[in-house]
Amino acid sequence: MDDAFQIFYEGKVQGVGFRYATKQIAMGYDISGWVRNLPDDRVEMQVVGDIEEIAAFCKELEEESALAGQIREIEKKQMEEIPEIVGFSIR
Repeated sequence: MDDAFQIFYEGKVQGVGFRYATKQIAMGYDISGWVRNLPDDRVEMQVVGDIEEIAAFCKELEEESALAGQIREIEKKQMEEIPEIVGFSIR
């Protein structure tokens, strides 16, 4: 059974290739989702998949990627309803 999370990133996450890097990292995992910039300078992401795949993906993005140092704050919320998402896209 799949899980779904809505994640907000704060920090220097716009104008630094964050969405592109997120999509590139996501391609290495069996997950679906999307990422987009918000008007308040945060980045929002929704991700769907196996909880272990999501955890590994988030760890790589948030701790191991070249942009990890740009993230100042992370807010994760597990979603009650699983959205129907195919692939991983930038919105």
